[in-house]
Amino acid sequence: MADLAALKSAARAAIVIPAVFALADKVIEQPQTSILAAFGSFALLVLVEFTGPPQTRLAAYLGLACVGAAFITLGTLCSRHAWLAAGAMAVVGFAVLFAGVINGYFAAAATGALLTFVLPVTLPAPNSAIPDRLEGWGLATGAGICALMLLWPPRRRADLQHDAAGALRAVADLLDADRDGAAERARLARGSVDALGRRLLGTQHRPTGPTGPTAALASLPDELDWLLSFLTPSAELPTLELACAEDAEAMAAAAAVLRTSAERLEGRDGRPDLARLDAARDAVARALVRRLPELPTDTPAGVVPQALEPPFRIRAVTYSARQAAGYALLATGSDAPDLDDRDVARPPTTRAALEATERLTVEHASVRSVWFQNSVRGAVGLAVAVYIAQRTGLQHGFWVVLGTLSVLRSNALGTGWSVVSALAGTAVGIVVGALLVIGIGTHEAVLWGVLPVAILLGAYAPRAISFAAGQAGFTVVLFVLFNIIQPVGWRVGVVRVEDVAIGFAISLGVGLLFWPRGAGALLRDDLAAAYARGADYVVATARQLSEGGGSDAAARAGRAADAALHRLDDAFRQYLAERSATAFNVEDVAALVSGATRLRRAAQPLTSLGRMADGDARLERRGENLDRELHALQSWYVTLGYALVNRRPVPPPHIRDTEGGSRLLACVRDAARDRDKATVRAALVLLWASQHLENLWRLEAHLGERADAVRATSTAAREAGFRAGLSRVRFVGR
Repeated sequence: MADLAALKSAARAAIVIPAVFALADKVIEQPQTSILAAFGSFALLVLVEFTGPPQTRLAAYLGLACVGAAFITLGTLCSRHAWLAAGAMAVVGFAVLFAGVINGYFAAAATGALLTFVLPVTLPAPNSAIPDRLEGWGLATGAGICALMLLWPPRRRADLQHDAAGALRAVADLLDADRDGAAERARLARGSVDALGRRLLGTQHRPTGPTGPTAALASLPDELDWLLSFLTPSAELPTLELACAEDAEAMAAAAAVLRTSAERLEGRDGRPDLARLDAARDAVARALVRRLPELPTDTPAGVVPQALEPPFRIRAVTYSARQAAGYALLATGSDAPDLDDRDVARPPTTRAALEATERLTVEHASVRSVWFQNSVRGAVGLAVAVYIAQRTGLQHGFWVVLGTLSVLRSNALGTGWSVVSALAGTAVGIVVGALLVIGIGTHEAVLWGVLPVAILLGAYAPRAISFAAGQAGFTVVLFVLFNIIQPVGWRVGVVRVEDVAIGFAISLGVGLLFWPRGAGALLRDDLAAAYARGADYVVATARQLSEGGGSDAAARAGRAADAALHRLDDAFRQYLAERSATAFNVEDVAALVSGATRLRRAAQPLTSLGRMADGDARLERRGENLDRELHALQSWYVTLGYALVNRRPVPPPHIRDTEGGSRLLACVRDAARDRDKATVRAALVLLWASQHLENLWRLEAHLGERADAVRATSTAAREAGFRAGLSRVRFVGR
């Protein structure tokens, strides 16, 4: 499917780009118009891809058209002064690259937007050339946007919705499974959810975008992973046993909601029965209250009775199913009136969106942000490239800047490998292109016939084959294109090698000077911050649950946890893009990132439990029984972050507060005997809160193993590098 989508995109470019270029070159006959028409079409059709609803995609392309017109004008105004051109490139480069932090659409548009500034600023021209250049850009955007909207529009979101529906249905099958078939269905459900997560993780840009539907769709894998954590049998978590008819009804209602949500994602009109789900969840709690007096008096201290474990997990499953249903409704563009903002985050209002943008900008305006580092690195590299291109008077100086942009990575090693790949691809492209030009000679009609085929291969190769293949294909396109504009034969390839090699050298130098280690160090710091802020959020919500009062402290802790997770997500994606990531078991690192999300997610059901408690019931006295466990849990997760940053062994899971658990269990028994409804509800709330904390305690052992595995791999890699370096020193000494 991915190769077919790449082929369709390449075919669209092969149809539109030659047509636009022919109109500009043969009808308008203005060189400035021809160049902007050709490269503008290439920017839109090859370098940029927006997904989402048609209206949103159209708005994004129109926005890029407006930004491109402004950049072309500004670039032309600055093109006659080297220092002014370099300074403007630095400002524009940083602004465009850093804007990607706001949402995925800005990130996806970055390369295309930068191209609209690079071309005019590196091709000096008088101000009178601005209308001709804008005319070429207008031709490119007019034809390109029409083709993008009408000719093989992307189906990626529809494909993702289909995959998400399959994951929802697999989890629903697990909810309905009997004891004999549970293990196999659990395996299928886990595989389906993991596959959906990998597909979303494998995208170049996080698929949030400025709209609620894509953000909701991207949230489904984490929600289903959370749900499976309560269902999947493991050594620490026994198989879920249903104790009464209310438990069975709750599981059936959750399965029905997930299946209806899957149907919504597949285009049908069903609506999840959330009222049935809520009623079933409440019935589980009432049934447990009836059974509480039957608890044995000799229950071991610190062990949650077997009778209390299933209701807790069933309630968690129904709550998670409700969340998943809300995401499915929003992903299909439907309203979710049965869900409030505490259940599912809705598309923000204009004011809220501006506030969120401001908050993201402030969060990432730090040298510890991967977005900030990449933006500074890119801005400096592009500015230096523009200055050198201007001062040296190269024939096609813009290739210096494009060469810099194409291989600039987030660490020196990544840039070095990109340089090798790009040079190899360019060399192959020169040989192929030179043979073509020598064979065709001066036959312009044959060159026009070859151009669509060259564009098809050049646009298809980087997506379906490799970066080096893309460089080779693009070089062949340039051979044909420039020999149509001004026939110079194979010499255009030599010019490209000279210019692009300078750009590669600039890119490598900047990568060595600015944060050459890349995202690895940032990832460790961001993991530590995410665990610390997530633990703070869990403590704040638990305190609010037991002490009552306002929710300001919990809300502040939640915003801090969200900000830390955003930075972690960005650092992890950058880490995966670097070649150095292959030195580690990526699954171990991904498990640590997922653990930070799980920790933050644990605070959300605690907030939901607070709504269940009676406002008049005082939980503070009973809530004191959770204090020691909360402190121990928070300390462990902070220590985990410290161990990750400093590459130290992770301590074993903390020792649980069995005395506090015994006192809390005694409160539950006393409440059951008193038959006071509000007191029983309050005691149950705290008991279920303690079980959420127990889940986080179980998670500690898993995260400790993963962290130690990452540390061991890192140590082995460093020792291997040291031994290799020592061997080289000994060899030289001989």
